[in-house]
Amino acid sequence: MVLTDLDNRIMAAIQEGLPLCAQPYKALADKLGVAEEILLERIRAATENGTIKRFGMVIRHHELGYRANAMVVWDIPDEQVETIGQQLGKYDCITLCYRRPRRLPMWRYNLFTMIHGLDHDSVIASLNRIRESAGLEHIPYDILFSKRQFKQRGARYLDTSNKAAGG
Repeated sequence: MVLTDLDNRIMAAIQEGLPLCAQPYKALADKLGVAEEILLERIRAATENGTIKRFGMVIRHHELGYRANAMVVWDIPDEQVETIGQQLGKYDCITLCYRRPRRLPMWRYNLFTMIHGLDHDSVIASLNRIRESAGLEHIPYDILFSKRQFKQRGARYLDTSNKAAGG
């Protein structure tokens, strides 16, 4: 799909987040100067052709009382990463699960999962429950707790920096 100027404007607008109101698509359409039906059709087309893979939310977990989060890194046998990654991705407390290449000899880990919890102990308890219920007690891992949050937002794919300059 070749993106039109309108498609690019829609993509730039939705990557900033939908308006928090009763009719977010109508508000967005009004802001872009198009009919809500056109906006929805362009989003639907972009979803159907794979330009948009999914809509998601970025929850500011700290504001909801989740004070601890940790990246758990796993040393999974390469032939099991796909299966175990799919299995771990089903746990509600795991918010990210992805494969990365090993960087031997310094870094042996190839599967990364993020666990959020109300506090340090709840993250450890979640990890222990996961390891036991998924049968991963024998899998080497390390847990890296965050010490400070620098940034939390969704991904940006289109440059919107010229907005401030009147663009």
